[in-house]
Amino acid sequence: MNTFTPSKRLINYKFDGYKLETIAQENAVSRFSLQFTPTQATVTGGTPLSFQEVQSRITHNHLAVESDSGRAIYVDSSYRIILVDLNKDMLAPSFRILHELLAPVRSEATPVVNKEYPSAAFISPTLAVVADGNGYLYIFTIRENGGSEPIGVYTLPLGSTSAPFRIHTVHRTSPTSAVAILSSRFYGESADKAIRGMKHQPTDFDIWAVNINLLSLQPSTEPRHVDVLWHRRGQDVPIFATYVDSLRSHLLIGGSTYPDPNVSTLKAYEPSADEIAPIPRPNENLDVPRPLPFSWNQTPNSVTIAFPLPSDTLKSQIHVSFSSNALTLSTDITTSTAAPPPSYLNKPLWDGILSSSSYWTWDREAEHTCGLLTLYLTKRNEGTRWMQVFASSANTGIEDPEVPETLDPSELWHIRESLEKYTAALQTGEDVSGLGLGQGVPSLASGEMDEDVDAYVGRQAYLTWVTGDGSTPPWTDAEDVPFQLLSTPLPGKINGSSGISLIVKNDLDGIVYTLDTQQQQQDATPVPRWVHASTYSALAFVLASKQDTRFTHHIPSTAVLAFESGVRDRGGNVYIYRSASVKENWAKQAILKVDDGRGGALLGVGALAHADGRSIVVCLTEGELVLITGV
Repeated sequence: MNTFTPSKRLINYKFDGYKLETIAQENAVSRFSLQFTPTQATVTGGTPLSFQEVQSRITHNHLAVESDSGRAIYVDSSYRIILVDLNKDMLAPSFRILHELLAPVRSEATPVVNKEYPSAAFISPTLAVVADGNGYLYIFTIRENGGSEPIGVYTLPLGSTSAPFRIHTVHRTSPTSAVAILSSRFYGESADKAIRGMKHQPTDFDIWAVNINLLSLQPSTEPRHVDVLWHRRGQDVPIFATYVDSLRSHLLIGGSTYPDPNVSTLKAYEPSADEIAPIPRPNENLDVPRPLPFSWNQTPNSVTIAFPLPSDTLKSQIHVSFSSNALTLSTDITTSTAAPPPSYLNKPLWDGILSSSSYWTWDREAEHTCGLLTLYLTKRNEGTRWMQVFASSANTGIEDPEVPETLDPSELWHIRESLEKYTAALQTGEDVSGLGLGQGVPSLASGEMDEDVDAYVGRQAYLTWVTGDGSTPPWTDAEDVPFQLLSTPLPGKINGSSGISLIVKNDLDGIVYTLDTQQQQQDATPVPRWVHASTYSALAFVLASKQDTRFTHHIPSTAVLAFESGVRDRGGNVYIYRSASVKENWAKQAILKVDDGRGGALLGVGALAHADGRSIVVCLTEGELVLITGV
C-alpha cells in the first residue's frame, strides 16, 4: 500500500491567504441549557497519568452521535446516560435519562488503576453501547419513551484486574453481531510497584477488538467476559479508528503502531557508520586520517583537479579521456601508495564540460615524493559553480568521499562579501535577485512566521491495519512511515458517500487524502491506496496560530473546523476554513462563537443530518448543547 504522495497539479503555489466570510451568528448558532450537565473532572487512581493519557483525556469526545436518526448520547457528572433526540424540522433537542450507571466506589481492596472517561457509541438508532470508564461495558435498547435497562454487561477477560477502557468505534458486521474497538492502559506490573518505582516506565496501551453477539443479549446485570477477536499493543492511545467494509479490516491511527504483542517484533541491529570501528593491522595507526584522493578548485569557466601519483610513474602509464559529461581515468601503477591510485570509468561529472578544450598534464617532480596529475576541465556552462567534482553518489550508486574545494584567500573574500550582502538584504527586505520579486516575505506570512510552531502543528501519527482475524494484511507497508495528521472526519460524517478521508500536513498546506479501494490484485483482493483529492492551502500555517484548539475535524468536500476548548466567562470559537480550487489565490474562512462564556469548556462534537440533507454540527459544553447550521 502506498504512502501519502501529493499531486503537484493539486497544489496552489500562488495562494495568498484567507478572506473572512460573514455568517450571521444569530441565524447559525442555537444554544440550549442542559439540565443534566457533563464534566471533564476525573478521578484518577494512584498511578500517575502518562503524557499519552493526559493528551487522550484532553481530546476525548464525550458526545456520541447517530447522524441519520438525529440522536446523540453523553454521560453526565452523576453517571446518568442522557439521550438527546433532535427534532430535525424545528431544530429543537429533547433530553431524557436513558439509564443511571453505578457510581464508582473506591476501597482499599480496589486495584490502583486510572479511571477513564465514560464513552458511548451507537450500533443502530435503537441500540447503544456504553463504557462507564471503570471496566464495564453496557448494551442498551432505546425505546420511544422512558428509560432502559441493560441487556448485556461485559468486562475484559484480564483476570482479577478489571482495567478501565474506552470505546473508539463500533461497527455492525452482520444482523446478529457487532465489533467494538476498545483501548485500555497496560499494567504489566501491579499498580503498587508502579507507584513505588523510582524511575519512569514507558506506558503501553492495549487495543481490543471484541465481538458482541446480538442474539445472546438479554436483560441481566451479571457481567460476562467479552469475546476478544484480536489484541494489539502500542505506545499511544488511538486518535482515530474505523472499519472498512471493502477491505474487511480495521484502520487504527495513533502516535505509534500497534503490533501483535504475541509476535516478536525485534529487528536485527544495524550499527551506524559512527559505531563501526575497523580492526587495526600490524603497525597501522588508525588515528591518522586517510589522505583525500584528489584536490580541486574552480574559476567561472574551468575546473582544475590534481591527483598525487608516485614520482616514478611514466606518462605512458596514465590513461585519461574526456566526454561531454564524464571522466575516464586509469593508471598502470604497481608501486604501493598511501592512497589507492585513481580509477574512474565514465564517472559522471557535476556538470557538462567541453571535452575538445579540456586536457591534462603530468609533473613528475611536483613534490619530493610524488608527482601531480592535473586535469584542466573547461566548463560547458560558464559561470556555473560546481558543488563538487563528481555527480551525487545517490545518482551513480557509488559511494565517494566528499572532497571540499580548495579555495584561495581572494575567492573566500568574494564569497564572504556576497553572503554579508545577502544577509543584510534579508534584514532590510530588499530584493537582490534582480527578478522583481518585491520586498520582504509573502503577505500570508508577514510578521507571523514561526518555523518551530509551523513544523509541529498537528500530531505525528502512524497507520495500522488489522484484518478480522487479527492478522496484518499482505498489502500493508513493511516500513512504518510517520506522517503529520491535521484533521480527521467529523464524527457522524465518517461513513458518507465520500468514504474515509484524512488531512495530512504537507509543508504549509493540508492535503485531503481519500481511501481508494477500487484497485485489485489478481485474486480480486482489493488493494487500498491514499489518493490526493484536494488541498486546503496554508491550512497548517493557520492552524499553527490556534493554541487553544481542542478538536480539528473536517466535513468532506465542505470545510475544516477547528474548535477551541473554551473556558468559563470567555467562551470558545470554531474556525471554519473552506477549500478553494488550484486557480484561486484566496479562500474563505469564517468564525462563529460556540460558547458565549456561560456554557463552559467544550467537551464533545459531532454531526447530525438535517431534514434537507445538510449537516448540523452539535457541540456539547459543560452547561449547554450548541447547534450550528449553515456550515
